[in-house]
Amino acid sequence: MARFVRWTVLTATAALLVTGCSSGSSDGGKAGAKASGPSSPGASADSAAPLPSSLTSQKLDWGRCKATGGSPAPGDEWQCATLEAPLDWAKPDGRTIDLALIRTKASGDDRIGSLLFNFGGPGSSGVSTLPWYASSASELAKRYDLVSWDPRGVGASEAVRCRSDKEIQASESVDITPDTPAEETAYLRDAADFGRGCQKSEGTLIAHVSTTDTARDMDLMRQVLGDTKMHYFGISYGTELGGVYAHLFPKNVGRLILDAVVDPSADGEGHAENQARGFQRALNNYLESTGQGAEEGSQKIVGLLKRIDASPLPTSSERKLTEALALTGIIRPLYSKASWPTLTSALEAAEEGDGSELLALADDYNDRDASGGYGTGTHSQRAISCLDTKQRPTIEEAKRLLPRFEKVSPVFGPMLGWDTAGWCHDWPVAGQYDTPEVSAAGAAPILLVGNTGDPATPYEGTRKMADELGKGVGVTLTWKGEGHAAYGKSDCVDSTVNAYLLQGTVPKDGKVCS
Repeated sequence: MARFVRWTVLTATAALLVTGCSSGSSDGGKAGAKASGPSSPGASADSAAPLPSSLTSQKLDWGRCKATGGSPAPGDEWQCATLEAPLDWAKPDGRTIDLALIRTKASGDDRIGSLLFNFGGPGSSGVSTLPWYASSASELAKRYDLVSWDPRGVGASEAVRCRSDKEIQASESVDITPDTPAEETAYLRDAADFGRGCQKSEGTLIAHVSTTDTARDMDLMRQVLGDTKMHYFGISYGTELGGVYAHLFPKNVGRLILDAVVDPSADGEGHAENQARGFQRALNNYLESTGQGAEEGSQKIVGLLKRIDASPLPTSSERKLTEALALTGIIRPLYSKASWPTLTSALEAAEEGDGSELLALADDYNDRDASGGYGTGTHSQRAISCLDTKQRPTIEEAKRLLPRFEKVSPVFGPMLGWDTAGWCHDWPVAGQYDTPEVSAAGAAPILLVGNTGDPATPYEGTRKMADELGKGVGVTLTWKGEGHAAYGKSDCVDSTVNAYLLQGTVPKDGKVCS
């Protein structure tokens, strides 16, 4: 079983040329409940043990490397290096892990410093995503070294892998909206099996891949890169990571952009409901654009999904389009308005009995290649989010949510309601906190960019993040647009963000770009 909604930027692939999740219940708990202990987002930076000089004074051996895709480096070339970080931040003198970094150096003479990017997930590879994204940041590359990395447990930084490709494909047949006791049992068994696979493969690592661990890695990166302040561009889940960093290290905050903002005050149930609302809102906007009524079009899709649940559709391959894959295929194009015509074609084909186009969209989202190999992003995402959250809802609690979730979203509500129980069911490592602590009194102003039509991180989260960061810290910028995230899609947004990052110009709180 895989989670279908990510807080991430989706990069261009052969299937879809878009620049775009995590998930409904990935960082739950009641608003205001904070954890304790040095590894929690509630802990201050001062509670961490002092770092040995072997870490803070390490020299990165940057070497030329070939990007796996995307654009040529805005500077001279792409360079890669490896950073050494503590496995356990409570024991900085103990075992270390390697973190993979990528950069392109500033092309101009008036360099400001490094600009660190996180593209979301959790579980997105910065090493592979930055080259795709770099063309959108060409103005920034004149004065910043553009830097990204694979966070701990991700990609080239000792990625978490919990299942084989064969096991992943087999799990796609699990009913994500169980209709019988037998299907409920299979649903929970599949969830538990996933956790056991993570424990068997990465038993030590999965206890040390939290958002707080990664925020501390970021400050070590800042020191090793030679920057006095942290300049950061976080997208989607990367906004939560940026908020946690600001809480832990408010005095080190330089210029932070948080685009497609996650609501840090929502518990697991709240995140699931937020995303049900966000994706339904985006779907409604899509349906209205095609001349269909939102309610009528949604009910037509609900009917299609019910038929697929009862009898999966044939495709041009030997695989069948299941309800899980169909929902994933519908979600994928909602990340970008430019992809809406692709959704129209796929839905029309499915209505005619051919699931091939929705399957291709789902495979793109699930990072499945033509040979049947899958990426590890969803494995990393689950390990990180289940370590972050204390919540472990039961199947009975999920069932009680279903009527409300179905009212919020007839298309996505059932899947996200069940998902609250399935995502971290019987997870082998206890969760660390209820909601992330992002209060950052004393930090420099942080620019929050919200998109009114964002499906994965609904717009309301922007104001919630500003409130949680504290008065005078969170500054909001609104774009009245569609798709996930705003930078690179609006001249007004781009000029405002660039002025903030390049000149330090903080816009008036509440500025709107239409």
